[in-house]
Amino acid sequence: MDRNLIREVLDLAMSTGADFAEVFIERTLSKGIQILDHRVHSAQGADSSGIGLRIYKGKRTVYGSSGDLSRSAVLSLARRVAGAFSETRIASAQILCDCIPRNITPVRIVPSSVPNKAKIDVIRMADDGARSFDSSISQVSSSLSDIDRTFTVANSDGLFTGDRQIYTRLKVSAIASSGTENQTGFNGPGRQGGMELFPSEIDPEQTGKEAARQAVVNLHASYCKGGTYAVAIENGFGGVIFHESTGHSLEATQVAYGNSEFSGKLGQLIANPKLTAIDDGTIPGAWGSVNIDDEGRPGQRNVLIENGVLKSFMVDTFNARLMDGCQPTGNARRESFEYAPTSRMTNTFIAPGDDEDSDIIGSIENGIYCRKMGGGSVDPSSGAFNFAVDEGYMIRSGKICEAIRGATLIGRGSEVIRKIDMVGRHLKLAQGMCGSLSGSVPVNVGQPLIRVSSITVGGR
Repeated sequence: MDRNLIREVLDLAMSTGADFAEVFIERTLSKGIQILDHRVHSAQGADSSGIGLRIYKGKRTVYGSSGDLSRSAVLSLARRVAGAFSETRIASAQILCDCIPRNITPVRIVPSSVPNKAKIDVIRMADDGARSFDSSISQVSSSLSDIDRTFTVANSDGLFTGDRQIYTRLKVSAIASSGTENQTGFNGPGRQGGMELFPSEIDPEQTGKEAARQAVVNLHASYCKGGTYAVAIENGFGGVIFHESTGHSLEATQVAYGNSEFSGKLGQLIANPKLTAIDDGTIPGAWGSVNIDDEGRPGQRNVLIENGVLKSFMVDTFNARLMDGCQPTGNARRESFEYAPTSRMTNTFIAPGDDEDSDIIGSIENGIYCRKMGGGSVDPSSGAFNFAVDEGYMIRSGKICEAIRGATLIGRGSEVIRKIDMVGRHLKLAQGMCGSLSGSVPVNVGQPLIRVSSITVGGR
């Protein structure tokens, strides 16, 4: 969009009393190819573009969006947004000054430039890897998706910047069958980057084998008996327990309105001193990283909890107005121009500790080893959560024993982080999509192997 038009939109949006205005212009190209039953099942693409416009007046905010980028449409949008306020005054945005962000994730092979055949070859390797793992694998669904997102953000303070984000992800779902029942497994590694990721960073064959392995393990597993157990949660996607149980409650989206169990607790001991937790949007190539967030601020590394003490929250520009003494932290994110940005996680993880993995397992007399966690949910106001265990095992006398299925971890965030009393050395991140007020955004979760001294486990 022409810079003069952007300036005109900002001025018009502020003409009824707003003290701040922001324009967000986006174009996103996405593509997905799926192989099912060893055949190409679908190949779909989308091209979307539009504008989001936001204004502030003190501690009030208004947001509007449009998929029409014509001059008449964007000026009409500005009038409608401005119409939410009624003061008559002439306001003017500052001169827009270019700001070029650093690029922490160079892309060598842009996915949209690669023929479908080359992508299908990658998917087939994953598909073949899953199918060849075990004769009990009865069905495999494999897909490769890529997103190419370009945006410009400008505001009345004179900021004019933008970025291009390219995400690539390979996903495999496998079903193992005994003839009388089926069990599933899933693996879905992703990065910011292009087709250069294969196979140097993401091995398609191993991706398929891992999904199949999990399905076979669950096929032969017995049902978990419910109760209270000590639990060891493995690294990688095990980090979803912190993401859901505590991470959402540290976002200003909840904290600014007093809806978080951690509101007003900065500087207090809220977790076991063994625990340090970080949100880091500056990791090169990571699924949740940002050169700049969706308000144009550089990504940051934010220590949320240090040795059990609450150090900071994740804060966007508007909620910073509601939180005295807090500044934006580079965590403003949104799914698309249709959503107003708000505080969201990027790459959020429990930092490595000093405990050996063997000591963590060996310390548990009767408990559960969660090798892979599934999805979960949380109520940030109370911290109440529940998580599925996608792959689990009983621990008896300090040894990992038989596989179990059907386990669910149940608790409260403020309680579970006090019970994380052993933290391993080997950090690993895993990819997911996180939904909240500003839509669905890519995030990494992660941790080393940890021990929770006791937690309620749902089962049969």
